[in-house]
Amino acid sequence: MTVRLYDSQAQALRDFTPLDPENVTVYVCGPTVQSGPHIGHLRAALSFDILRRWLAHRYGRVTFVRNVTDIDDKVLANATEQEPWWALAYRMELEFSRAYAAIGIASPTYEPRATASIPQMVELIQALIDRGHAYPAPDGSGDVYFDVRSWPDYGTLTHQSIDAMEAAADADPRGKRDAHDFALWKGAKPGEPADAVWSAPWGAGRPGWHIECSAMSRRYLGPEFDIHGGGLDLRFPHHENELAQSTAAGDAFARYWVHNGLVTVDGQKMSKSLGNFVLAADALAVRSPLVVRYALGSAHYRSSLDVSDRAFEEAEAALERIRGFLERARRSAAPDAGVTAAGDHRERFAAAMDDDLNVPEALAVVHGAVRDGNTALDAGDAGTAAALAQEVGEMLHHLGLDPLDPEWTRAGGDETAALDVLVQTMITQRADARAAKDWAAADRIRDAIAAAGITLEDTPHGTHWSIQHG
Repeated sequence: MTVRLYDSQAQALRDFTPLDPENVTVYVCGPTVQSGPHIGHLRAALSFDILRRWLAHRYGRVTFVRNVTDIDDKVLANATEQEPWWALAYRMELEFSRAYAAIGIASPTYEPRATASIPQMVELIQALIDRGHAYPAPDGSGDVYFDVRSWPDYGTLTHQSIDAMEAAADADPRGKRDAHDFALWKGAKPGEPADAVWSAPWGAGRPGWHIECSAMSRRYLGPEFDIHGGGLDLRFPHHENELAQSTAAGDAFARYWVHNGLVTVDGQKMSKSLGNFVLAADALAVRSPLVVRYALGSAHYRSSLDVSDRAFEEAEAALERIRGFLERARRSAAPDAGVTAAGDHRERFAAAMDDDLNVPEALAVVHGAVRDGNTALDAGDAGTAAALAQEVGEMLHHLGLDPLDPEWTRAGGDETAALDVLVQTMITQRADARAAKDWAAADRIRDAIAAAGITLEDTPHGTHWSIQHG
C-alpha cells in the first residue's frame, strides 16, 4: 500500500510517507469569514474531507487542523455599527460550519481562530526580526514587513523569481524596503475599531494575513507537519509567504503541498469579488445535501469544476442508480442466503484512491459494481448481489456518499416516515382489493400512487415503494 499525492512544490506525484505513520498531520487554510460560503468554499473543504477520510483509512489517525481567519481587512470593511466585526465574523463562521456539516464534512480536530493565537504570531514576528528577515517600518506606523530579499529561497513554492512576481498589495508601501515585501503586522490606523487592536513590541495593531497560518500550524502541529492544503488560488502569495516566513524562522514546515482546483462559472473562477458565485445556502435550498456532495466531489480534486444544473442532475441520477441497487439488494436478501465472492472491486477502488485520490476512477469502480449487482439480481443470484452491495457500501463510505447511511436518511426523516405510513396504507388497501378481486379499486389505488411519482415493486418478500426521479 502506497499513497501517492501530487506535491505542488515538487510539481510531481510523490509517495506519501508521514512523519509518524500512526498520526498523519494536516493543516488546511480555512475561510476568511467576512461573508457566507459559496460552493467554491464547499468544494475546497470537501476535497480535503475526502483526503482525510482516505488517510484515516490507510493510517488510522489524522490530526486535521483548519483555521478560521476572523480578523482581516475584509471583515472590518463588512462590519457595521449594528454588527461589530467580531459579531459578523462569528455569525459567518457558523454559516460555514452549518454548510460544511450539511454535506457531511467532518469537523476538524482543531479549528483555531486567528484572534486566539495573536501571542504566537507576535513571537514568530519577533523571531524573524531577530534573524534579520523582518523589519519594523521606519515611519513609526507600527507596520512590520518580511524582507523577501533576505531569504534566498523565497519563491521556491511557485518557482518564481522575485522580480517576476507581482508587488505585495496587502499594505501601504510607504514603509517598505522593497515593493515585494509583505506585511507581518499592521499598525493601528485612525478610525479602526479599538477592539481590533493588540499590543506588540513595535506598536499596537493586528496581524497580517500570512503570519496567521504559520503561527497556528506551529502551535497545533509543531514546526514540521505532513501536509499543507488549500485552494489553488492560495499558492501565491499566501502559501509562498507562509513557507518563506516559517522556514526563515527555522521551522521545517510542510512536507507536502496539496492544492485543490477551483470552481468556475462559464470558465471563470468563482469569486466573491467577481460577483459570480453561487451561495452554499442557495444550492442546498434546491438540492439535497448528498447530491451537492456528489456533484462537488466527483471530479478529481485538482481539476477545475464548472458549475451547472446539468452537473447536479447527473449527480442525482448517479445516486439514484446506486440507491436503487442497494435497496433492491437489501429487499432480495434472504436470511439464509450465502454470500459469494464479488470480484476485485475493493482492490481497484483502493488503487484509484491511492493514486492521488482519483475519485472519478474510484466512482467508476463503484458504478461497475452496481451494474454487476443488478445483473446478479436479474439472474436470481442473491449471494453475489449481497456481496456486491456490501462492497459498494464500503467504498461509498470512504467517499461519504452512501445514500443509505443514517447521516443522509436522517435528513427529512420525519417527512419520509410520514410518507411511508401513507404509502404503506395504500399498498395494504390495494392488496386487500386484489384479494377481494376488486380489480377496479386496485387499479385506482395503483394509479393514484403512480400519479404522486411513486413506483411500486412487487416481490416475493412484499411490495416496496420508491420515489421516481427525473
